[in-house]
Parts: sequence; C-alpha cells; structure tokens
Amino acid sequence: MMAASGTGEKPRVLVLGGCGFIGRNFVHYLVSNDLASKIRVADKTPPEMAWMNSRHKEVFKSVDFVSANLKNQASVKSAFSDGDDSFDIVVNLAAETQCGRTEEIYEEGIVKLSLNCAREAASRNVKKYIEISTGQVYSSDKKASSEEGKVSPWTGIAKCKLQVEEHLKEINGLNYCILRPATVYGLGDKYGLTPRLIIGAVYRQLGEKMELLWSADLNMSTVHVDDLCRAIWHVSQLEGSGEVYNVVDKSHSTQGTISELVCSIFDIQHCYFGTMVSNFARLKMKDTVEISNDKHTVPWSEACKQDGIEHTPLSPYLDQELLYEKHMLLDGSKLEGTGFTYIRQKVTKEALKEMVDDFVGIEVFPKSLVPS
Repeated sequence: MMAASGTGEKPRVLVLGGCGFIGRNFVHYLVSNDLASKIRVADKTPPEMAWMNSRHKEVFKSVDFVSANLKNQASVKSAFSDGDDSFDIVVNLAAETQCGRTEEIYEEGIVKLSLNCAREAASRNVKKYIEISTGQVYSSDKKASSEEGKVSPWTGIAKCKLQVEEHLKEINGLNYCILRPATVYGLGDKYGLTPRLIIGAVYRQLGEKMELLWSADLNMSTVHVDDLCRAIWHVSQLEGSGEVYNVVDKSHSTQGTISELVCSIFDIQHCYFGTMVSNFARLKMKDTVEISNDKHTVPWSEACKQDGIEHTPLSPYLDQELLYEKHMLLDGSKLEGTGFTYIRQKVTKEALKEMVDDFVGIEVFPKSLVPS
C-alpha cells in the first residue's frame, strides 16, 4: 500500500466530485475498508442535497467535506489546502456528466475543471492523481478496443474527456493514471443503465411491449460501480505514470442482454424495430427522439405524482447522441494483467433490481411501478 509521506501511515485521499454517483461509492469503499488516514470530498453539491441512501449518508459522517466549484481556481486551491499537510492520492470524479449539453458547458465543466485540478495536484507533488475518463472515446465498431485502439469519441462528454487525457501529458511533475470505464451501473446510477430501467417501468405501466431501435447485438460494455471503485484504488497503488486502463466486466453486455434483464424485472416483453425502420429513424433522429421521450416522460411524471414524489433526480429521458447505433466494446486485459480481478463479473437481474429498490427506498422511484 502507498504510504503517506514515507511514514508507513495510510494515505490521505482527496476525492473531487465525491458526492456524485461514482464518488459516493468510492468514499464508501474507502471508509468500509479503512484504507485512508483522512478522506476529503470536494463537491459543489453538499451531501445533504445529493439524494444519498442511508449507507452513503452514514460513511459521509467520517468525511471532511469542502464545498467547491472546481471550475474556479480559488475553489480548487481551497479543496487541496489542508494546513501543512498534502494529499497523497487525488481522484478526479468531478465533471459534467449529463448528455446533450452545449460545447461551452462541457469545455468549462470537463476540460477547464479537470486541468485546474491536475495542475494543482502537480504543483503540490501529489503522489498519485487518477483521472476518470470514459470508454466512449473509442471508435464505435464491433471490435473490442484496447487502450491503444483507435479513438473517435462519439459523445460531447467523450470528446472533452479525450482532450483532458491529451493535456495531462503536458503537465510537468504530474504522476497520473487514467481509467476508461465502460457503462457504469450500481447504487446511485442516474445516467448509465437506470434510464433503461425507468423505461421498462413505464412500459409496464402502459401495458405495452418495449420497442427498441437497432438490434439485440448492439454492444454495451458494462462495469459495476463497486468494481470501478476497487479499480481506482488498485491503480493508485501501482508504480509508473501516464498509464491508461480500460475497466470492463465479463458480461459482454449487449442491448439484448440488458433488455432481457429489464423485461424480467418488470414482467414485460420487448422487440426491435429492425434495420429498415431504424435506418429511417436515423435520418429523422431528432423527431424520433422527441416522440420517444414524450412517450416515456409523461407517464413517468404521472406515476411520480400518483406516488407523492414531488422531486426526483431520475428521468427516462435519453439524449439523441445515445440513441445512434454506437457500439461500446472494451478490452480489459491490460488492467487484469496488473493483478486486478472483478467481483461483479456479470450484470444480473438481482443487481439491477437492487438499484430500483434503492431508489424506491429514498422515494425517488414510484413503488407502484415495481412488481411486488
């Protein structure tokens, strides 16, 4: 284990964006395994307003929280400052994560923010800086992408994440590592597999078959947030700088396998529009997306109102850039070659149901939509 300042103590860890989906789970991993001598979370959203479940609320009681807008250099300095002490490990999980935003928002909320933090880490001689990128940076074809594979980012987020990766190489004195996770799911997920779960619930409410574009074999590589958290800690203990690692489970997930699980949970059926209709939809994707989202969001809102849910961070809305025929298929052998193993090797019905039940428990997902 990496020692703090050569004393043999546990390292001091700073988690940027630690109240988000991955961040809260990483904090839980650190606390429950007693891995750090100090944990600081810097986030613009306080834990009390982050829609946390009881187990995440509990671990945050032992965390030093600092309110920080990391797009602002002064806030970054405040997040990193802790008297005469410095942080040994800094994990950057702070970024704009919602699809369909403007280039300006991504430039500010991903590129500027991330480089502010990385430069501050370098200036303070942080022992290990870990940047969380995305598997969406790769070319979206049917061949599994290794870390040296062709990059051709297909979302606005991925384009800016790749810019950050390139700029990190230029920062002198930064000892860093980059992780490119597949689609991340687990407790607290809002934008990974959760929209598909919500859509499944909506079709149960409508009493209709769930219809999908493209085909069952559209690749959708996945990784459970618990394993991503373990991977973050694992690479923080490795020597060397500038390494890039894919993080992906053994599911070989596809649209078909995920849809089967969703349908099993909500006791519904699904089918595919087929190539001809899907290709026609591609030509009029904006209209197709609007019609689809209207069909899902209205009954979702009605169900929330019926169950007395006034506010929820969840939505069945799927942005246009996520609905094209884009494959995500990652090769994770490099990370496994360092000795890392997965405990959540495959996406299961139980894991997805656990997510739904957790959201029901914090009253942001209508219980009436979940089969008893």
